Amino acid sequence: MNILLVEDNESIVKGLEYFFDKEGFKTVIADTIRGAREQLERYTPDLVVLDISLPDGNGLKLYKNFIYELSIPTIFLTAVDEEETVVEGLDMGAEDYITKPFSTKELIARIKKIWARNKKETVKRVEDIEYDLEKMVVSRNGKIIELTSLELKILNLLFQNLGMVITRDTILNKIWEWTGNDVDDHTVTVYIKRIREKLGTDIIKTLKGIGYRVDGK
Repeated sequence: MNILLVEDNESIVKGLEYFFDKEGFKTVIADTIRGAREQLERYTPDLVVLDISLPDGNGLKLYKNFIYELSIPTIFLTAVDEEETVVEGLDMGAEDYITKPFSTKELIARIKKIWARNKKETVKRVEDIEYDLEKMVVSRNGKIIELTSLELKILNLLFQNLGMVITRDTILNKIWEWTGNDVDDHTVTVYIKRIREKLGTDIIKTLKGIGYRVDGK
């Protein structure tokens, strides 16, 4: 997991960075709102741990004006007298907050809970294939598999409907919708074959004369 830690207290930063590293989290540090924005313009973390009081402004405003639009799960670090203020951020969609001084173990537990919940919602796993519905990224045993845009869209359709049969006509109509090109029944066969070959596993089941299905939860 990649975490952006936005905190200006050096002792808190060193402590969290140490324990995050032990948990296998990759941590990027910012100690100001400006620094946090610069980091967010470079990459998208899996989660933000955000202090409310920063040298150049209020962390809640950073969340409202920038992080919120990126839909990144966020945990606020707050002082006791800021608890009422942070409710506004929670109402907007922030995941959680923890009051200083706090237990590092408790913070890590909350992070893991949020990660598990979000991962479950957006990442589907079938055998050794993982598909991130949000990012439209497919991988096998952690290694990303390169698919064309159209192949990804077809696979996405199947993974969004795990356990359900997607008819050949549905796929044909979707290909026409996505590309604007007239395609025939053979086109579907070709694309499914290519996807199977690239995945290196036969998780796409054929229902002869009907369509295709990927089984999973």
